[in-house]
Amino acid sequence: MKCDKKNLLLYAVTDRSWLGDKTLAEQTEEALKGGVTFVQIREKELDREHFREEAEELKSLCARYQVPFVINDDVDLALEVDADGVHVGQSDMEAGDVRKKLGPDKIIGVSARTVSQALLAQQHGADYLGVGAVFHTSSKADAAEVDFETLKEICKAVDIPVIAIGGISEENVGQLAGSGICGVAVISAIFAKPDVKKAAQELKKAVEEMVAEGEEACR
Repeated sequence: MKCDKKNLLLYAVTDRSWLGDKTLAEQTEEALKGGVTFVQIREKELDREHFREEAEELKSLCARYQVPFVINDDVDLALEVDADGVHVGQSDMEAGDVRKKLGPDKIIGVSARTVSQALLAQQHGADYLGVGAVFHTSSKADAAEVDFETLKEICKAVDIPVIAIGGISEENVGQLAGSGICGVAVISAIFAKPDVKKAAQELKKAVEEMVAEGEEACR
């Protein structure tokens, strides 16, 4: 499965912090029912055996909803479970090396904070870019914020789709209109809410309005 721009509208990144009495699959399915268009599994603390089990479960779940499923950082695990792809950061494996391991048909996302990083990722075979943090975020305490003008410059500089990441919510997503992004990636804006499905529905509507406003401004 290759990456279509429309799949990147509402990109959900999993987080176990707010599971409560639910499983990761149950919570992710609620998000999918709410209209999430892309799912990334992100596990920083889980042992590999359980990470693999959850990756396989989420892969099957996302396939039922016809939504792309990628794994954060772990290229080998993405190969093992035949995920749709992987998302890597600047300190992880370089996109060209990821492409060699995964082959031509898998999705590769790369995090970027500067135009030079974005151009290099595109040159090395990235399918999309995650740019941020565009707002302050607690999920990555060390992430420097990327201002609106830099986000806009990155979108203009590359030909591949760009999504914004970091601290995005239904309340602030409208501030990103006109930047050139095709969607947003979120964690707490969906998964920290008591009603995950409703949160996804409401955020998706806000993102659609933001993208449409940006496109209208460019005409």
